[in-house]
Amino acid sequence: MSRKKSADPELAQKLSRRGMLGVAAGATAAAVLGASATPAAAHGRGHGHDHGHGHGKGQPVLPPGRLGIQLYSLRDKVSSIGFAKVFDELERFGYDEIEYAGYTQGTGEITLAQLKKLARDHGLKGIGSHVNYADDNNPDAYSFAQNLDKVLDDAQALGLEHIGTASGPFRYGSTVDAWKRAAEDFNTYGAAARRRGMKFYQHNHAEEFSFATDQPNVRLYDVLLAETDPDLVFLEMDIYWAFAGQFRFSKTVEGKPAPFDPLRYVLKQPHRYPLFHVKDGIEDITARDGYRMVDVGDGDIDYQRFISAVNKTHGGRRDHHWQVEHDQPVDSIAFARKSSAHLHSLREKR
Repeated sequence: MSRKKSADPELAQKLSRRGMLGVAAGATAAAVLGASATPAAAHGRGHGHDHGHGHGKGQPVLPPGRLGIQLYSLRDKVSSIGFAKVFDELERFGYDEIEYAGYTQGTGEITLAQLKKLARDHGLKGIGSHVNYADDNNPDAYSFAQNLDKVLDDAQALGLEHIGTASGPFRYGSTVDAWKRAAEDFNTYGAAARRRGMKFYQHNHAEEFSFATDQPNVRLYDVLLAETDPDLVFLEMDIYWAFAGQFRFSKTVEGKPAPFDPLRYVLKQPHRYPLFHVKDGIEDITARDGYRMVDVGDGDIDYQRFISAVNKTHGGRRDHHWQVEHDQPVDSIAFARKSSAHLHSLREKR
């Protein structure tokens, strides 16, 4: 996280107060990464690292029962061969959980009760779901802003522990006040979810790490963290997009250095990150995002190091869930198989 003084004193005070929640985790970060660790050192890109393969005889890096997949990655197969056959493959590959991206995915009619039973019959637990944040041009939209009760009803019917959105908090714009308003919305959704025994979460892309248009030294992701109630609003870090954000937004719009490390965000407040998206990329500084997305295990993001560091936080092996994803896999079933095999092969370093 950037240490630069915020141009917004109230926001700076909130960030400092929220940061105190992660003091113990921050000590873990220092122990794991070293006090002078650079962002590149945190995930090991370049410099001839082993691409995070970490094979050996130590304890598995992946906690038991915590491997999931975002079904968006398998949308082509779900729509063509159906949930049942896809779930057959996921069960065979050793998956424990699924994260939904819609509850039909082009298959036609299937009830929530049928979908829940189908997943359970294949040993798969629905851990979360992505729903749109808002569509202010459509009062009937299936979104948190327009139909909160319906969204929560469906999540509850599926027995989900988490219900969230992959929409960025840009509903009101890209200023600090706009994101404060979005944070108020998220606090409302989080309170409503908690009343039903669920956690509301937001999934990032790279743009969340950009800077406010009215305060160019304030990172918007910091506003989100500061203005949302940590007991009501949780985060699903998409690790690939966070590192893309690191590549794109390591300087302010004025060109001032503003480095940050995605892993340090997690280690400072690990309780806020129950879910992660595990996707991989090959470093390519000619690409807009600094990476080209590839299958998990084929890229330069060191998941042996990242997951191991999170495991060392309080409750780390118990409290976090790892969902693999690829936005455009060449072969989605092969991607699911390879990703599971790779993550299950990782071992803690002795």
